[in-house]
Amino acid sequence: MSGRFLRLACTAAVAVQAVLAPAPAHARTAPAAPTAPVPERPVAELLTDLQQRYRQAEQATETYNATEERLERQRATVDRLDDELARSRRSLYSSRAAAGRLARQQYQSATGLSPYLRLLLARDPQHALDEGHVIGQLARERARTVGRLTDDEQRRSALTRRARTALDTQLALAARQKKQRDEVRSRLSDVERLLAALTPSQLTALADLERTGVADAQRELTTSGALPATTPPPSQEGDRAVRYAVDQLGKPYRWGTAGPLSYDCSGLTQQAWDHAGTAIPRTSQEQWAGLRHIPLADLRPGDLVVYFPEATHVALYLGGGKVVQAPRPGARIKVSPIAANPILGAVRPDPAAAPLPRYTPPRLPPTATQGPDDGYRSTNL
Repeated sequence: MSGRFLRLACTAAVAVQAVLAPAPAHARTAPAAPTAPVPERPVAELLTDLQQRYRQAEQATETYNATEERLERQRATVDRLDDELARSRRSLYSSRAAAGRLARQQYQSATGLSPYLRLLLARDPQHALDEGHVIGQLARERARTVGRLTDDEQRRSALTRRARTALDTQLALAARQKKQRDEVRSRLSDVERLLAALTPSQLTALADLERTGVADAQRELTTSGALPATTPPPSQEGDRAVRYAVDQLGKPYRWGTAGPLSYDCSGLTQQAWDHAGTAIPRTSQEQWAGLRHIPLADLRPGDLVVYFPEATHVALYLGGGKVVQAPRPGARIKVSPIAANPILGAVRPDPAAAPLPRYTPPRLPPTATQGPDDGYRSTNL
């Protein structure tokens, strides 16, 4: 388990001892009635409870990430509509100015002979034809001015309605995001309270049981033949994604973040492929839904391994049955066995890309595999 949660547990133990310390003799009124000891929960039950809470927290995190992505797109829509509305208002102002000039010209023409009457009374036929041509041009210009004014008015009204609707959508998404953020924080607080109530021996037993579960799952998957016997070379983009992910080893998991100082699980995979030159969706569910599915036997470095029936966790395949992942709150980015969590399947961000002719895996630091691997495994899965 992480050092942060162990410190929380020790702090809670000290606080309990302070509360239960005996009062001074002069302050004692009556001996306290003996209380029955609280039965200690089995370690397996504690691990299942803890991992389910972790899983719920990450599911809430991915929901928050999806809303954050939508909110960013909506902000861009609002900004674009605001720009269009500003241009429309400037065009409308110009059209109104032209219409005002047209009205003044019509008023001035009404004080004397009309252009049409002057045309009929003209003595010079050529002059009459020239003036008739001018009159026609003026008439067409007036029609265009009126038409442009009408179009600008309608466009301004339509853009105003769209901008108002877009802003209302943005405000609704922001409110939903805040609610989801509070839910994530509540889920993580539940995890911290559970950990703070455990003794050091319980924390050690939990870590041992967790490691045993991961080792058993990895051995079962490896012997089943579901994974490739050797590591095939990645594409050029996949190689860049792997090296980016390896460069992030040791950085902390933090929900809702996508670098450069911290990452959640899908933030790491998205940024790895973004730096490789391929844009992929933000959340693990969107990555599972939107990218090409491949069999586990066809895995190559850079592919994404997605976990749990709800696709709430994702890691980047390193090769040799290992993945690079941001495991969970309180942990750091590390190399883990591919079976550290229940596998849903795998996806490939660059299915059309050819593999490299030769591949040299990146060098891993000695601390690459240190720290907890999962925290989400449930005996009910």
